[in-house]
Amino acid sequence: MATQPTRPFPSVDRIAHFAAVESLCETYGRSAVIDAIRAVLDAHRERVSEPGYLSPSDNELSLQIADRLQQRATPRLRRVFNLTGTVLHTNLGRTQLSSRAIEHASMAMREACNLEFDLDTGGRGERDSLVEDILIELTGAEAATVVNNNAAAVLLVLATVAHKREVVLSRGELVEIGGAFRIPDVMRSANTRLIEVGTTNRTHPADYERAIGPKTAALMKVHMSNYKISGFVAHVSELRVARIAHEHQLPLIVDLGAGSLIDLAAYGLPKEPVVRETIASGADVVTFSGDKLLGGPQAGLIVGKKALIDRIKRHPLKRALRVSKPVLAALEGTLLAYRTPDLLLQELPTLRLLTRPLSDIEALADRLLPLVSAALGAQWQVNVTPVSSQVGSGSLPVEIIPSMALTCRPTSAKVGSALKHLATEFRRLPVPVIGRIANDALVLDLRCLEDEHAFIAQLERLAAKGSS
Repeated sequence: MATQPTRPFPSVDRIAHFAAVESLCETYGRSAVIDAIRAVLDAHRERVSEPGYLSPSDNELSLQIADRLQQRATPRLRRVFNLTGTVLHTNLGRTQLSSRAIEHASMAMREACNLEFDLDTGGRGERDSLVEDILIELTGAEAATVVNNNAAAVLLVLATVAHKREVVLSRGELVEIGGAFRIPDVMRSANTRLIEVGTTNRTHPADYERAIGPKTAALMKVHMSNYKISGFVAHVSELRVARIAHEHQLPLIVDLGAGSLIDLAAYGLPKEPVVRETIASGADVVTFSGDKLLGGPQAGLIVGKKALIDRIKRHPLKRALRVSKPVLAALEGTLLAYRTPDLLLQELPTLRLLTRPLSDIEALADRLLPLVSAALGAQWQVNVTPVSSQVGSGSLPVEIIPSMALTCRPTSAKVGSALKHLATEFRRLPVPVIGRIANDALVLDLRCLEDEHAFIAQLERLAAKGSS
């Protein structure tokens, strides 16, 4: 407890010699401890004039200094339980990497490696060559390169192919991705002029034909990965647009957004464009993400005709947008999994979570129900409820995946404040639990909960705090 109201504060040097504070130097170093002492003293000096203020005891000062040091040493990036129902949640880091990808990235960070060294010739190599061959193998393209995300991939392609020239794109494909980042903005950044054709809901082959002129550099298709138009609609296939482009000696650029290296329908999931099929349809350059349906780290993959990819590699922006060695290693580790397709479900967390059997999730919900109910107490009604998960990150935007959740509803009248308080308490756990509030309940979708024991181990903290 605080002691006398006007006791002079001890000097920095005296506090540094408190036994409890001296021991902190072994963990944090003396300079950090001294900085913490000064910061704690400054905070108290600012409060001296407050009514009822009481000076801290030596023990309290020691505890406050230790707390400050611990907070400053604790990383802000933390593990969380994603119980939102969105598997590839952009705000929660999207893809969970495979063990092979993690181990390969760890090696690259820990050891010297042949990032840009050709082991065959003993000369300088190119970092893209580490994954180019396997990308060619998996997509059927002639060449490939990698940058730090798909938006960068689109920017680089346009800057290379269509600088100060025109690109023709259907008005219905002028998508906006997360953070209000829009395709027209990317084009302006690449100093490319957008030529819109068709209408929001209907575009025809003749629209592309009429838009082609002497300043046209390319035709472009953008996969509508984060929305869908239904009703009176008409779209022109990549195959047809490719034919129109090639008849005019122009390239076709296709931005797949998420992109997939496999047919997801084979795993019981809705159909998404497959990169190999897009290349086969005549696309000259295809861009797609590494950290969405592919199941790897954040990266933008560019595959296509060798002549165009070679130009893209030589563009000055390429170096500015290149990926680091841990990302490249994680990407290679991920891509290697696709050489053993029969084992993909076991190896890639994204595919495993998306295809997790509903019966397994329901059994998990039944096991957790009594434990969560006991932790929350009589003030909360907890039930097992069927819900719908989604892929997330702009992939399969209108498709839902059946799942099971624990729904927590307050028995009191103050529903809104009680739900916000409970959601906050879940977020304050050692491994924060992130759910969603919907239909007057806190919904904990269990599709992505694999570490059952770690989740259960911290429920007693909820019970100790009380939940309302």
